[in-house]
Amino acid sequence: MDEALEVVDVVADAGLEGAVVWLFRLLGLLLVAAGLGVWLLTDAGVLLLPALLIVAGAVLLVVPQILLAVAELA
Repeated sequence: MDEALEVVDVVADAGLEGAVVWLFRLLGLLLVAAGLGVWLLTDAGVLLLPALLIVAGAVLLVVPQILLAVAELA
């Protein structure tokens, strides 16, 4: 956990937090689109994979901004 906080501190010191947040948002958007595509465009009876992709994408859309804000406060 200390290593992750150290990486966040380095990113914040370098002024790249905006770029990192947008990178994670794009990755999250891609995961949500992939989950919706698997769910709507295939005949998969199991909905676990699309649900996991959509949830992981939603988390990646929201969490990076919150984590960077908390790391700056700590």
